[in-house]
Parts: sequence; structure tokens; C-alpha cells
Amino acid sequence: MPLDDQNSDFDSSRISESTASSSDSEYSRQSFTSDSSSKPSSPASASPPKTVTFDELMAAARNLSDLTLAHEIAVNENFHMEHVDLPQNSLEGRVKQIVHKAFWDLLECELNEDPPEYDHAIKLFEEIKETLLSFLTPGANRIRNQICEVLDADLLRQQVEHDAVDVLGLANYVINTMGKLCAPIRDDDIKQLKATGNIVELLRQIFHVLDLMKMDMVNYTIQNLRPQLQRNLVDYERTKFQEILEETPSALDLTTEWIKESIKDELSVSYEPTSSPGANGSSKPNLSPTLVLNNGYLKLLQWDYQKKAVPETLVTDEVRLQKLKEKLNEIQIIACVSLITSNMVGTAIAGLSDFADNLKRVSAALLEGMNKETFDLKEALTAIGVQVCSEMNKSLAEREFPMLSMEIQNSLVGQICSIVEEDNPIRSLIDKRIQQYLKSLLTLPGIQKCMPVIPGGLAVIQAEIEAIGSQYAGIVNFNKQVYGPFYANILRKLLFNEAATGKGEMDAPTN
Repeated sequence: MPLDDQNSDFDSSRISESTASSSDSEYSRQSFTSDSSSKPSSPASASPPKTVTFDELMAAARNLSDLTLAHEIAVNENFHMEHVDLPQNSLEGRVKQIVHKAFWDLLECELNEDPPEYDHAIKLFEEIKETLLSFLTPGANRIRNQICEVLDADLLRQQVEHDAVDVLGLANYVINTMGKLCAPIRDDDIKQLKATGNIVELLRQIFHVLDLMKMDMVNYTIQNLRPQLQRNLVDYERTKFQEILEETPSALDLTTEWIKESIKDELSVSYEPTSSPGANGSSKPNLSPTLVLNNGYLKLLQWDYQKKAVPETLVTDEVRLQKLKEKLNEIQIIACVSLITSNMVGTAIAGLSDFADNLKRVSAALLEGMNKETFDLKEALTAIGVQVCSEMNKSLAEREFPMLSMEIQNSLVGQICSIVEEDNPIRSLIDKRIQQYLKSLLTLPGIQKCMPVIPGGLAVIQAEIEAIGSQYAGIVNFNKQVYGPFYANILRKLLFNEAATGKGEMDAPTN
């Protein structure tokens, strides 16, 4: 590949999503600062603080990057790599464009000389040869030998000396070989190459298509790697996290604080001292480790992801959890609108089987993008209220019933707009019932196939909350499998004032 393109196959690629995952730098900025380490299968005793070197920090960052990438490949079926060009209006994009133009202009000048100069062209064919060879499987000896023979640099230089080099013929050979090696999705690109007449532009486009083929190869490898990763992901992630702990003096501080907050929440709800005093002479609260941990997981669906770093053990699922939170916020508003409408004008909509679905569809459309900072929720709720009144009046008119009075319409719009207030009683009620549902979901045994009963007032969003709950429970239960021993070690110290034992007898249940 010409110039700096060869420096990294992934310089012009990005994680695509559906992935929407954070960059390595974003993950490495997370605070990995805990004073305990652990074996892959269970936490070990706390180690004294030590000074971390730059190399150790970089090793930890690499381990986190590997862990994050492996987790994303295994759990995200849509994960793939995409070739992305730098924006032309960016500094990097302009520099790359200028340098590449200079290179191809120079190549064109050399080929147009009399006699032509082929040094740069031969170097390009050397790079093309290495790229084509990288696509071959170990047993493809015949085509490997053919590529090496046709694109041999020494042979090409001898042909130049005898004025026998055929650049266009070599390019056509390369195109035909690419056609044999490429994925079917690249067939149209190969056809376009064959239709390109200018030799310099042809070489330029050959490199572009080769870049695309590299991405295809990476994605093919990812696809084949996924089943193996899925089978071994628990052990792999636990081992990688252990390596992070070994390279960093304190790598569980945020996780410890997260569990501490959960304990504090549970203590504020109920405090039941044990019959015997704790090791420090004071009575200890009789809290269930599973209850504490599940409460911590519930907090993740109310987390301020813009301002507050997630626990280190949940970094790999941060994006997924944030999206679930955003979806939950949206359906919570829809449930509130539905409940307010039903309470105020329930008799008017009785018998209208499709009214609830229409109301949900209208509300969802007007709430699109509600998690963006620029979104005006009150304005959207006003529009929803007006639309609800309009739909109801239309339905009443069709049945030759009297339409809603302006007083009722204004009251309905006003109550819907009041949902924007955090202490709104309807919003608090719906939130409490959603939390109740999700909490019951986390207590189900792993073999349980049916979903918990939907609490009252949530029937309108049943399909949505069950889908969210299923994804959420999957994230939580897998996280428990991987990090259960680390959580057990922290809970043992916080709840029972015990030193870390390195044993797994208190591993958090995976449900």
C-alpha cells in the first residue's frame, strides 16, 4: 500500500455498530484503582499499594483493550470492522489527501517519461503481492507460487532493463487474482476495476479495493472466532481482568464504591442487626450479599453515564447498559401518558382496542431523541397531550359522541406535561413498578424460562419492558459469572469485616 497506509491496517477502520463502543483511550481513562488482586478463579488477599510504572500502565490498558474487544465480539452479533476514510475537512484528512495526491502525481509523471521510470510502480506491485499472499490459506500453494512468480520484483526489474515490462498486463493479472480471492460482495468493485482505463487511477483503485478486502478478511476472522470466544468467554475475561489487577496497584475502587453505595441503600430501607456483635464490637447488619449486588445492578439503569464512571467490572457493557437506560426512560414516559389518559378519560376510550397502540406509537415518535441534551421534554409532552386530545376527539366524533370539553383537554395536556417533574406522583409510581419488575427478574433462577408478571399500569409497555428486561438480565447474569469471585471478596470484607481469603465459597450466584 502506498505511503503511510501500510503503517496500520486499522488506521482507517472503526468499530461499527451497532457497536458504538468506546475507544481504547476512553476505556483506559477509567479509574482502575483498587488494592486487591485475584487469581482467575477467585479473589486473592489484598496486596499493599505499589508504585505503578508506565510500562505496567500500558500493559493494563492493552489487557483492557483485549478484554473489551473479545467481549464485544462474543456478545454483539452485529460487531464488525468498517473501512472509514478520514473526513476531508479534518487536518489529518487534508494532509493525507495532499500527500497521496503528490505520490500518485509523481507516479504518473514517471510512467509518462520517455523512457518510462518504473521504480515506484515496482514497489507498488511488491506491496500488492504481499497483500494478495496474506489472503491465502496455508494449502493454496499453486496460486501462491504463481503470485510470487508473476510479481517477483527482481523479474520485473529485469523486464524493465529489456524494455519488456507490461504494467497494464500486470494490473490485469492482479485484478483477476483479486476476483478469485475476494468475497462475493466485492464482485462489483472488481468489475469497476476492469473498466478503468488510466493506469495510475487503476493502481489507486486496486489499493482501495484491497483495503476493503482486508476488512472483509478481518470480519471473516471475527465471525469464525465468535463461537470459540463465546464458549470460553467467562474464563478469558476473568483471566484478563486478573492481569489488569496485577499490572495496576488498585483496580477495583469504583467497583467497591458501587457496592458500598448499594449497601448504604439497603441499610436505609431496613436495618436488622445480627444476634452477635461483629469483629469490631458493634452489631453488623444482616444483609444478603445477593440482595446488595442486585440492588447495585438496578442502580445501573439510573446511572448518569455522562458524569459518573461505571464500576471497572462493567466497562465492557457500559454502552449496552446506557442504551437500555435510555429505552427504559422512554417507555416510562409512555406508560405515564397512558395511565394519565386512562385515569382522566377512561370511559371515553372504553371499547377502543387500538387506541392504546396508537397512543404508544404517537408518543414514541414524539419522544424520539429524548435522551439528547438538546431535547425539550416539556415541549414534547405538550405535543403528545395535544395529539392525544385530537385522536380522542376524532374517535368520539366517529362514534357520534360529544367531544372533550376544552376544560378536560387543558387538564389532560397539563397533567401530561407535569410528567417532566421528577417528583410527579404518576412518574414515581410507574418508576417504582418498573423497578419492582426488574428486581423480580434478577431473582429468577437461571433455568426459569417465563417472565415475571407485569405490574399494574405497565400493560401498554409489556412487550418493550420484557425485551429490555431480557437483555438486562442477560448482561447481569453473565457479569456475575465472570466477576462473582471478585464481588464475593469485596462483599465479604464490607458485610462481614473479614479479610480477603482468596476462596470462592461466597461467589455471587449467577441466577
